[in-house]
Amino acid sequence: MGSCEKTEAQAWVYDKATDKLVQKTMSFVPGLYKIFDEILVNATDNKVRDPTMVTLRVDIDQAEGIIRVYNDGNGIPVEMHKEEQVYVPELIFGHLLTSSNYDDGEKKVTGGRNGYGAKLANIFSKEFVIETCDGSRERRYRQVFRKNMSEKSPPVVTKCKPKDNWTCITFKPDLEKFNMTELEDDTVALMCKRVYDAAGNIGKNTKIFLNGEKLKVKGFSDYVDLYLEGRENAPKIYEKVNDRWEVCVTISDTGNFQQCSFVNGICTMKGGTHVNAVADEVASKLLEKIKKKEKSCKNLKSTHVKNHLWVFVNALIENPAFDSQTKETLNTRASNFGSKYECADSTIKKMMTSGVVEQILSWASFKQSKELKKQDGAKKTRLTGIPKLDDANDAGGRNSEHCTLILTEGDSAKALAVSGLSVVGRDRYGVFPLRGKLLNVRDASHDQIMNNAEITYIKQILGLRHGTAYDSVKSLRYGHIMIMTDQDHDGSHIKGLLINFLHAHFPSLLRIPGFLVEFITPIIKASKGKQSQVFYTIPEYDNWKESMDGNTRGWHIKYYKGLGTSTAKEAKEYFAELVRFFFSLGVDCLPIQAVIHSYATYSTSNRRRAYVDTIVQLSTTSFNSS
Repeated sequence: MGSCEKTEAQAWVYDKATDKLVQKTMSFVPGLYKIFDEILVNATDNKVRDPTMVTLRVDIDQAEGIIRVYNDGNGIPVEMHKEEQVYVPELIFGHLLTSSNYDDGEKKVTGGRNGYGAKLANIFSKEFVIETCDGSRERRYRQVFRKNMSEKSPPVVTKCKPKDNWTCITFKPDLEKFNMTELEDDTVALMCKRVYDAAGNIGKNTKIFLNGEKLKVKGFSDYVDLYLEGRENAPKIYEKVNDRWEVCVTISDTGNFQQCSFVNGICTMKGGTHVNAVADEVASKLLEKIKKKEKSCKNLKSTHVKNHLWVFVNALIENPAFDSQTKETLNTRASNFGSKYECADSTIKKMMTSGVVEQILSWASFKQSKELKKQDGAKKTRLTGIPKLDDANDAGGRNSEHCTLILTEGDSAKALAVSGLSVVGRDRYGVFPLRGKLLNVRDASHDQIMNNAEITYIKQILGLRHGTAYDSVKSLRYGHIMIMTDQDHDGSHIKGLLINFLHAHFPSLLRIPGFLVEFITPIIKASKGKQSQVFYTIPEYDNWKESMDGNTRGWHIKYYKGLGTSTAKEAKEYFAELVRFFFSLGVDCLPIQAVIHSYATYSTSNRRRAYVDTIVQLSTTSFNSS
């Protein structure tokens, strides 16, 4: 029945001033609370046994220390037990090791068993009065026990009308047994809350009275409202699956999983297997939908989703088994429930459009950002451990904002850039080769981004800090990025993936003028003596040939298949007139807009084609017009 020593615990109680349930730290004796609960559950069980029951009355006289629980419906049979030769009401409440509900072969969905619990209420009372009317036998029964069930008066059996059917238990707890002198406020508040629980369980077709006042709660949905009252924007997704399962789901306001649950009218304060069955079912189905909707949540787990849920469960379980007589936790295996909870698709659909998913995604984003911050760079002059990086001498120093990091397409392009550094110097130019195509961060999972060495290197080389909105480059190791790729589709794709990375993770950098530039080299060069012409697109070359009437005799035509086909001499020529080969890629320029549009609009299979079909022409056209 629980400890007879006072304890403190967080508990929900009814606050009459606000007309809602509030959570408080309560000081109470579990044993006293439980004997009241046993009598109350016996009364609510009668609704299961006899659906014609329409009234439950609970009166708590705090001053006198007397509690009265009344219910109508079929009364206790007023007849002599054949074997024990005592009346059945006395057998139920006044004799140990007896019960009307011990046959586990019979499937029952009641909470009490009229076993130890009801008798313990008698044992721990100074006075315990049994009254019942058995209309079928036209008998009214009354019997009084005193001094912790050690004394009893003879039962008084009188005649009643056939329509009279009810049971009333009145008892005065022996407060000294609980080291108390009076029914304390916290204890009474917890008892009153259990009456509201009863209204949530059986209130749909039953009038519930507490100290003479009729409760407004008319079922489980109304009952849940008492918890959610005053919580702005808290969704309430209620589902009555069948006669044995009522479930309501909302957002947890603690950041951890919350539950409020009942088994056959018993308040399972610590939950149990019935709560797990509901929470796991809802979380798994919700997770499946979230993953289909949000690709960034590929690593989200069911337990993560569950932590953001607050579930209310009202279940009828066949022959429930609990962890102890206090019945705080259900232990019955799900396979023995006698029924199964299955979350309806309509419930998940409602949750997907509620604030539940928004909160889960917000948490996932925060968690991912926190993890990505572990890979942040910092503004420092010395950087080690990054292979193939040729760092600028001034990177991370007081002149870092004037430094440019050249990102090249592979090692051959890096060799070209290094040749050019002999012209511009190494103080303000660094070079780092990209290994093929950069990771597409919009389609990648969080783990893929975390484990991608190249993205980590770029963040560390630049000194980028995840989640930072930049309005200048003064806090970075480099003030500019220069993309140096081949002028073909693969080069444009690499360029687009880098822009995509910056726009997805550091969009503010693209708003800083001159932060991102591309280095555009010719794809064709025509030479004749000291004359030379360079062309950046095939149409541009064709126009030149047409202006020559197709007569290119004497001209040496060189096609550049990539940066690797440029000579060291040509590299030095490029870098000698570096500004001429620069094209700034700001957030408002056409190539950037083409990348953003393609990655936001097209599916993965069509995105690359849509992007590379436009960016080469857009960038080179813009370059020539500048």
